[in-house]
Amino acid sequence: MTYFLTVFEQSGEKLLDESFEAPNNEEAKTIGQKRLDDEGYSQYTHRCVSPDAKLILFHR
Repeated sequence: MTYFLTVFEQSGEKLLDESFEAPNNEEAKTIGQKRLDDEGYSQYTHRCVSPDAKLILFHR
């Protein structure tokens, strides 16, 4: 399944907008959080959305 990870600056500018594959929501959450940690975006506004539009990760 394809998941979408997006990170925003306070101004609304997208800092990261990418998709990745994962077999399920739990694995997608782990992959998304690792990507955020690796890029230093954990404290920025971000979301990870499943193919059926369910929020897997969200931080405001």
